[in-house]
Amino acid sequence: MNNALDIDSIRNDFPILNEIVNGKQLVYFDNAATTQKPRLVLDALSGYYEHYNANIHRGIHHLAEKATSAFELSRRRLQAFLNAPLAEEVIFTYGTTDGINLVAQTYGRKFLKEGDEIIITTMEHHSNIVPWQMLCEEKGCILKVIPINEDGELLMDEYEKLLSERTKFVSVVHVSNALGTINPVKEIVEKAHRIGAKVLIDGAQASSHLTIDVQDLDCDFYTLSLHKIYGPTGMGILYGKKELLDAMPPYRGGGEMIKEVTFAKTTYNELPYKFEAGTPNIADVIASKYALDYVDTLGKSNIAAYENELLEYATSAVSEIEGLKIIGKAKEKVSVLSFVIDGIHHQDMGVILDQQGIAVRTGHHCTQPLMQRFGITGTTRASFAVYNTKEEIDRLIQGLHKVKKMLG
Repeated sequence: MNNALDIDSIRNDFPILNEIVNGKQLVYFDNAATTQKPRLVLDALSGYYEHYNANIHRGIHHLAEKATSAFELSRRRLQAFLNAPLAEEVIFTYGTTDGINLVAQTYGRKFLKEGDEIIITTMEHHSNIVPWQMLCEEKGCILKVIPINEDGELLMDEYEKLLSERTKFVSVVHVSNALGTINPVKEIVEKAHRIGAKVLIDGAQASSHLTIDVQDLDCDFYTLSLHKIYGPTGMGILYGKKELLDAMPPYRGGGEMIKEVTFAKTTYNELPYKFEAGTPNIADVIASKYALDYVDTLGKSNIAAYENELLEYATSAVSEIEGLKIIGKAKEKVSVLSFVIDGIHHQDMGVILDQQGIAVRTGHHCTQPLMQRFGITGTTRASFAVYNTKEEIDRLIQGLHKVKKMLG
């Protein structure tokens, strides 16, 4: 057991873990979909609404100034979290999907043209496939896909073969939500930059597991969602290099993104406000800082070490179950365990586990092309966070044996 963390104390920070589901203590193994929220974050949300609820940036009264200060403090906190050079390079979005769409619909529409090639990977979430397909349909661009091996690892030799003078953009997931694979994104960026292509990294799954340094990665864009790192839903960020964000047109019109409006012409605001039209998700932005503070208190390296310990324990345990096959055996992966059992549908498995109070995710995990690559319709996915325990994994194993007894 990792001695750097007091897991019992950590569990007490998350009120929802006391929930009773179908008469059983909740076991929450759906962390790749969204993590639970510590009391610190819940208090920050209610604190804003109870004590200084006001719109930001335009007001001069006390509540507005306090809300604006807290809002911008979160931006600086996220700048530090990513090691971004400038605070104005951090754009608030509604999540990873919103960030990818912003880049596709602004940078992509302005700078990509017919015949240009965009590269993604086989393991992308639909959110990092569909926006590029839409752009390709509109602009006449060509979408290329990096293949993977049977363990769920990118074939980097094939990636190099795809790169050419026609390659203008590369958009890749940092960590696979369906497999847990950690991709060599720094190498991907370096190779793309050699031929002049820009790179976006989807950091939705990486944010809660890995230390992220956009300067070290040298990526052009990085996007993530805070609800996957113990923060609120409906809130994410897009990092972009300042010279690129300056060159991109606005995504939405109205509110904070303007500097001056006449019926003849509108002058757009400076960064980051050019991309933040309308009243933002103020409470959730403010509460996000507290989520990152909580992670810092525990220590990212301590969290990663403990989650890896859980993954190893669970991997060993499920491997003993006859007929069970793990999907995704990359040498470098985070605490995501996807599997199938011969003759048992993943949805049926999820229903029986839920009856025992165990929450897992079943289905294609918004990665249908990846599932097709493995010749399956979906998996059962157990994903672990810092508040999970080996005792909970033991309950999962007992649950899977019950599934086999009932359906096998």
